[in-house]
Amino acid sequence: MRMSKMYMPTLKETPSEAEIASHKLLLRAGMIRQLVSGVYSYLPLGYRVIKKVEDIVREEMDRAGSQELLMSAIQPKELWEATGRWDDFGPEMWKLKDRHEREFCLGPTHEEYFTDLIKNEVKSYKQLPLNLYQIQTKYRDEKRPRFGLIRSREFIMKDAYSFDKDPEGMAQSYQVMWDAYDRVFTRLKLNYKVVQGDTGAMGGRLSHEFMALADDGEGVIAYCDSCDYAATDEKAQVVYENINDGEEMLPMEKVHTPKVTTIDDLVDFFKMERSKFGKVIVYNLQGTPIVVMIPGDRELNETKLFNYLGVPSHDIEMADEEMILDISGAQKGFTGPIGLKEGTRLIVDSRITKMKNLIVGGNETDYHIKNVNYGRDFEGEVVDDLLMFEEGDRCPKCGDELKMARGIEVGNIFQLGTKYSEGINAKFLDENGKEQVFYMGSYGIGVTRTVAAIIEQNHDENGIIWPLNTAPYHVIITVVNAKNEEQLKLGERLYKMLQEHNIEVLLDDRNERAGVKFNDRDLIGIPIRITVGKKASEEIVEYSLRRTMDNRIEVKVEEILDLVKEEFQKAGLEEKIIHL
Repeated sequence: MRMSKMYMPTLKETPSEAEIASHKLLLRAGMIRQLVSGVYSYLPLGYRVIKKVEDIVREEMDRAGSQELLMSAIQPKELWEATGRWDDFGPEMWKLKDRHEREFCLGPTHEEYFTDLIKNEVKSYKQLPLNLYQIQTKYRDEKRPRFGLIRSREFIMKDAYSFDKDPEGMAQSYQVMWDAYDRVFTRLKLNYKVVQGDTGAMGGRLSHEFMALADDGEGVIAYCDSCDYAATDEKAQVVYENINDGEEMLPMEKVHTPKVTTIDDLVDFFKMERSKFGKVIVYNLQGTPIVVMIPGDRELNETKLFNYLGVPSHDIEMADEEMILDISGAQKGFTGPIGLKEGTRLIVDSRITKMKNLIVGGNETDYHIKNVNYGRDFEGEVVDDLLMFEEGDRCPKCGDELKMARGIEVGNIFQLGTKYSEGINAKFLDENGKEQVFYMGSYGIGVTRTVAAIIEQNHDENGIIWPLNTAPYHVIITVVNAKNEEQLKLGERLYKMLQEHNIEVLLDDRNERAGVKFNDRDLIGIPIRITVGKKASEEIVEYSLRRTMDNRIEVKVEEILDLVKEEFQKAGLEEKIIHL
């Protein structure tokens, strides 16, 4: 492609809405443009990268025995009502009506649709296992779109669904997809970890996420270097060791604590560690108060709480001061587990039951109570683990120290069981001629998210550094002075020579200053760089790589093809070159 003809609107300044490196660089490099918040156009350079990622995903899905098709993004309400997800999925679902007032959604995912597709077509166990996939645009009305392509309202996703006759078959299909995802993200040169994930609105019994490690990633993971334990912060099991089970119970004592409303205030007032306090949080579940109690030195994991309650996050919110006053008789900051309004639901992390002589809110404004003990002074619904993990916690598998990292969720896999086949009433005949429901799996790769993740792991202060197999073009030829006939002629010759060998080439033949060309070249991140300058008359050019761009060498034109081929060999792409 000749850059003089190319639509590549690069920017010198970073747009104000851009927050992280991938967002900034995709905008500056002229690869995406925002239409409205969370909705983007993919411009020529950016769309070429997306297609490269799609091709790798497609190759590995096909290799794993999955079959590609394409479904509509529009799905009828009835399908989602059958599984209970029309309401459960929440406000992120785009809902619309046709001229006949029939309700539809723009698909955020396709479990129901795929299940309905095979319902009347797959009738026998002999047709199983079956795995189908598509690469398609999805829609989720994010409350706060952010980070560019990482958290957007419209995005490209590969979603696949497996159908098996029993749990063992489902587990086998799950492993096949796990292996395929490993190959995809390895080929994409991503540094990633596979972690246990929360099944959330998808349902099912088991989930894993493929997290591309990134300092600005919105996801947090816990992992252990001594064993293979790894989980998202939503899922990570907390081993909490600050238990004083053997301490003697002391008599309760009410203490006047004017304007002492936070754990920090309490620490200063009582001159005690945070672990001596019981932290109480009050929620409003569609008009019903929910009181939660955890150790004062830890944070509540809301995902674990919502899973225990069996409610989606959009159905629950923090209680206001009026509700708190009604159930406790005290202002916010003085709520405790003793003397709550009759019928109030109290949920307690299991570690609270083993801690002695806690200090808690007194359910009276400006008062707390010392020496409060579970069982003697109050009781509630005990939940094994409601805590958010912290770096340095003990691994629940081997006992070593857990570490923390940030990442971008680029893929996820779920064992769904029979949730969707039961809801849609999708059945087949087994070996004995009896009707059975399908055991299903669901598998997603965020294609546009993956593009952002590649940039997060491959950039510097000058711009993007694409791996060769996902770069929009393999080689960029920069003609320093396009008005110089010898330079332009040599650039054209190299351009045609590389194209003849199936190498994707950009020719910067623009009538721009050299500095502008070099800055754009660094910004868009083409891996292999050829500079045609003053020694064009001697048929000598400068050769360099974007990743090590300070290491420039002067070479004769006839050496260029061998150098380019060498880079293709290193990247495992030699078969893409046509040998003439």
